[in-house]
Amino acid sequence: MSIAFACVLFMGLLPYVAAGIAKKGFEDYDNGQPRTWLAKQTGFRARADAAQANLFESLPLFFAAVIIASLMHAPQVRLDLLALGFVFSRIAYLVCYVANWPTVRSMVWLCGIACVVAIFFQI
Repeated sequence: MSIAFACVLFMGLLPYVAAGIAKKGFEDYDNGQPRTWLAKQTGFRARADAAQANLFESLPLFFAAVIIASLMHAPQVRLDLLALGFVFSRIAYLVCYVANWPTVRSMVWLCGIACVVAIFFQI
């Protein structure tokens, strides 16, 4: 498995880490109505839930970029490095979101999207 494909797998799982952070401690957690429970959360739980949604939203473009670049035989080393850049930026994004650092969060979000766009230009 290439590094880029491993990044696809990792990114597919990262939103669940954010979900785990949002549910940390399960104070009055209602497994019968988890979305209703999450909607009532504040602070780091609410931010982790928002990060989870954004992480899921970023997946289609990243997945498409990696798959298309692979099918078009983009240089593997560059593809791997850009995929790793995306992964590291999204991990930093999650940290910034939970820590409530909105300006830094926006900067690392921009780095992540720049990595995805750059993957398309490797074709």
